[in-house]
Amino acid sequence: MLIIRFGRNLGLINGAETVWLEVAVFRFRDDAFKPFPELKTDCESHSAVLFLQRHCPAASYPSTSPTGTSAVSQQDRLDSNSYGINGTKGSSSSPFLKTVRVLDAFDDEYDGVVVNPATLPSNPTVFSAALRSSMCHWKIKGKKGVWLKLPLERSDLVPVAVQEGFQYHHAEKSYVMMTYWIPDGPCLLPSNASHHVGVGSFVINDKDEVLVVQEKHSTPSLFGLWKIPTGFIHESEEIYTGAVREVKEETGVDTEFVEVVAFRHAQNVSFEKSDLFFVCILRPLSTEIMVDDIEIQAAKWMPLDEFVNQPLIQGDSMFKKIIEICIARLGKRYCGLSVHQLVSKFDGKTSSLYFNIVEDQGSDCQAN
Repeated sequence: MLIIRFGRNLGLINGAETVWLEVAVFRFRDDAFKPFPELKTDCESHSAVLFLQRHCPAASYPSTSPTGTSAVSQQDRLDSNSYGINGTKGSSSSPFLKTVRVLDAFDDEYDGVVVNPATLPSNPTVFSAALRSSMCHWKIKGKKGVWLKLPLERSDLVPVAVQEGFQYHHAEKSYVMMTYWIPDGPCLLPSNASHHVGVGSFVINDKDEVLVVQEKHSTPSLFGLWKIPTGFIHESEEIYTGAVREVKEETGVDTEFVEVVAFRHAQNVSFEKSDLFFVCILRPLSTEIMVDDIEIQAAKWMPLDEFVNQPLIQGDSMFKKIIEICIARLGKRYCGLSVHQLVSKFDGKTSSLYFNIVEDQGSDCQAN
């Protein structure tokens, strides 16, 4: 355990999670040298300030004046009171003693730390000092990646984190996630989500009519095209439930999922993100159409032949192949992927696995 001594006051980094910024003597318990044998000489012959400056270059620390009191910069001077991690003040027994607590965080499974956003200091100056001491603490402990989630109401802390070397990872409506990679060498933290996921729903009734829509907002090249309902999968939504939802939202028709029959992978579709588009076959459970007038210009049941023979479909190799696959599935000349719910022992969670099983007898499709 690392022990930092200031006069008669002791702060334990592992325990009270406190780092004294104004120190004169820096000592370790003997067993603490096992993971850091090369640091023993420094600890015995240098002051704590010199040691921290040498081994924690990411943080800045005050120097000690000849009179025994610390000479700190104006930015690091936090009055004569001590500050907790939530930014509130506490009493101090000495006008020369100021403490900055290590930010509240928990370890992840990859030797990194995740900062608790609920206990972040509200004062940017306090946050800056706490972040510096925390980075030093985590570096000494051998931590790797640091995940810092800053809620919208703490957006004033973003410039502070950037100044300390943090980078943007991703953002949502209510927060921005920032990261820092402590070890030397390339960062091994996973990148932000790389793909959008979309679905297209091929719905055909017992009259060989396809449920089709015309969108209000489309590119000029697709003007006049009758197409299958499409849309994006929501966060935490299954592919099969998203396909059913999109049909309901755009046309008012109730359906049930049958299979995934194909998927397309495209690059640089939106904001340099890739796109996965799953083509699904759905079975209609109702026929009445109620158009979503926000996104959809019109919707109807169109005869299959008329749908297939649209010039825009016949002239586009991607559209044409997708429809050919759907028709092959209807003719039992092709097998799609049905969804199965399975639980893995690795995480104990239920997941959707898409696959097909072709039996020798009684199968309604043939594998190609």
